[in-house]
Amino acid sequence: MTHPQAVLFDCDGVIVDSEKPSFLLFVEELAAHGLPLSLEEFETRFVGGTVEMVAARAREAGARLPEDWVARFYDRMYAMLAAGVPLVAGVTEVLDRLDAAGVPYAMGSNGSMQKMQITMGQHGLMDRFRVVLSGQAIGAPKPFPDVYLQAAAACGADPAGCVVIEDSASGARAGLAAGMRVLGYAEHGAETPSARALTALGVPLFHRMADLPGLLGV
Repeated sequence: MTHPQAVLFDCDGVIVDSEKPSFLLFVEELAAHGLPLSLEEFETRFVGGTVEMVAARAREAGARLPEDWVARFYDRMYAMLAAGVPLVAGVTEVLDRLDAAGVPYAMGSNGSMQKMQITMGQHGLMDRFRVVLSGQAIGAPKPFPDVYLQAAAACGADPAGCVVIEDSASGARAGLAAGMRVLGYAEHGAETPSARALTALGVPLFHRMADLPGLLGV
């Protein structure tokens, strides 16, 4: 199997195991402002966007969010994540295998740079990636393909030779729109809302990071 020219990772839920606590915080906040949702309902309706996107959709659905809600939510989320968030199991070993094979890798997230500095920084990963990019910082969050196209360029790779590792339909659409191969990480099986949405896009799933090097041919 030919090595990919570059591997491009999403951050939350793929590199750092930050999604469930963040989702629970969203659910708590939206319920407090008039939009009660189960965790599954939140994942089905809101996952894959920025906090600003969640706020806009929640207001459309009837949430009574104050004007400063986005800023206050970021403050709460950053404090929670700074208290400690684990890496996704097996991620370090995947990066070691890519290094050994000479395959560059980069980060393309919808999260803010500050968020990644908190979550990845506490594990010393910010400098390990060829480049770390935020879709919202460049003004084109996923599902726009820009963050992955810029990440490929930073790696000196042709988009068609890149593999994107995603856990959300929004991110998968960004990779597909960039003309890249996309693999869907579904740690909790194929029947979660996010996994079903990835499958609907034709994205093949894998469930353990330990399996990723074999899928990449490294």
